[in-house]
Amino acid sequence: MRQLCIGPQMSDGFPVLLLVMAAAAFLCRAAGFTLMRLVPVSARVEAALRATPLAVMAGIAALALAQGGPAEALALGVVVVLTRLIGSDVAAALLGVALVAALRWMGV
Repeated sequence: MRQLCIGPQMSDGFPVLLLVMAAAAFLCRAAGFTLMRLVPVSARVEAALRATPLAVMAGIAALALAQGGPAEALALGVVVVLTRLIGSDVAAALLGVALVAALRWMGV
């Protein structure tokens, strides 16, 4: 008899993997702060640092758009418009998440 599996199964090694990933994330952050003490902040470095959050958000949005459906595409368009209107990318992103949830609830 087959068991009904709802959601992914957690393996015995999951806590170890989680700790390794958390340690890797911490070391990346700590190394970034440490290296930035050694790197002189020129105009070019400052421009790169300012562009990084936008690049990360664009990558996340592109992935959601590529793997999503019409709900994600519509929400992304709404988020772009809301960002321009209200001036807060965080608020626009939260409203976009709410819009995707509402659209999926409606079956879109």
